Amino acid sequence: MFSGLNKLIKIILPKRLFYRALIIVAAPTIILQIIITIVFYDSVWIKANKNTTRALVAQLKTIEEIYINDKKNLDFLTDSYKNNFDFEIGFSKEKIPNITGERRFSPMDRSLRRELKSTFGNNNYWFSTSKFKNAVEIKINSEGEVIEFLVPKEMVSASSVRLFVLWTTLPSVILIIIALIFLKNQTRPLVKLAKAAEKFGKGDYVNDFRPSGAQEIRKAAYEFDRMAKRINRHLNQRSEMLSGISHDLRTPLTRLKLQLAMLDKKEVSKNMSKDIDEMEKMLNDYLQFAKTQAQEETSEIDLNYLFKELEKNFDENLKVLYNEKIIFSGRPIALKRSFENIIQNGLNYGKKVFIKISKSSNRVLIVFEDDGPGIPEDQYKNVFKPFFRLDKSRSLNQSGVGLGLAIVEDIINSHGGNIQLGKSQYNGLLVKISLPF
Repeated sequence: MFSGLNKLIKIILPKRLFYRALIIVAAPTIILQIIITIVFYDSVWIKANKNTTRALVAQLKTIEEIYINDKKNLDFLTDSYKNNFDFEIGFSKEKIPNITGERRFSPMDRSLRRELKSTFGNNNYWFSTSKFKNAVEIKINSEGEVIEFLVPKEMVSASSVRLFVLWTTLPSVILIIIALIFLKNQTRPLVKLAKAAEKFGKGDYVNDFRPSGAQEIRKAAYEFDRMAKRINRHLNQRSEMLSGISHDLRTPLTRLKLQLAMLDKKEVSKNMSKDIDEMEKMLNDYLQFAKTQAQEETSEIDLNYLFKELEKNFDENLKVLYNEKIIFSGRPIALKRSFENIIQNGLNYGKKVFIKISKSSNRVLIVFEDDGPGIPEDQYKNVFKPFFRLDKSRSLNQSGVGLGLAIVEDIINSHGGNIQLGKSQYNGLLVKISLPF
């Protein structure tokens, strides 16, 4: 029971912190105002309005009884009420209108009808509270004649109701607006922290980030900034270390090449040269893997233009099915390197690579298909591991050390995307890449 209620509350409540905090601030204020209004309306205004209406109807009854019993002093009576109570009193032989003038949902009309009915009986009265702005028209049937009254509206209803509603509503609105401003200022640092984390997760620079907001948020932002700097320092050290190793090893390898070239035994020299060339390629693979973490500025990328550049490099072996113009933010050199890796792998084991580009509302989908031998389905996860080589079927680099797909996956994941392998319609390998806009 409680788990179902908990799920229902989660569905109803907004997902963003700003709106949840707004509900926490605004809901008690609104509920309090509703309670105060209901209590006032029920216990104060209705009772006051009832007593006021009852006193008015009692005066009307008194005037009717004087009119019936003493018609000689009518002028004195009407003048007295005119001067002292601002009543307009008239007498007529016309009948009471058949069409009612009261409003169905008006508390004033309901209270006045109740008192007139109990005092004068059914069908012996008629009134309208909406015909005049500041007065109420009342007609009383008395022994074949009609007594007409125009009485001030203040004598029927308390005039402070609207003022009370205004002063209970206006402060609530002002308080909620102030709460909106403060909540916006409090949630803005959290939004900045989330954007900085997303940016850092995609491998971008986060140099312009400054901790702000409440003490707890500042603490979290400060620790995130320190963590990002430590990770960047570690990645830079790794790249510099591998670059240094590559540079240092190339020098003795070059000397070995020169010494082998001077040997008389050409067969031995040729075999050793192949081993040295393979060592150089391995060093290049290590260096390329390290470069995937190197800092590159994010910029706007025209995906169609990027693949047109790749088409020039691979001639007719590459077939690209373009979509409408797609532009998104990313690191163009890293993405181009990953796409080249996939295309080159397909051409190493097949004759052609087919690429299809499509997009949805917030993601772009790139599908690579080749006509090579493909990869066994049970090895899809393994080929993304660094230094894993699939000797029986295919490897992303025949002479490398098995870093090709590891590099591609690292670049795609750093852009917030994902990569999947499958069977292509040309019986080769299918590589599906999804990137966010």
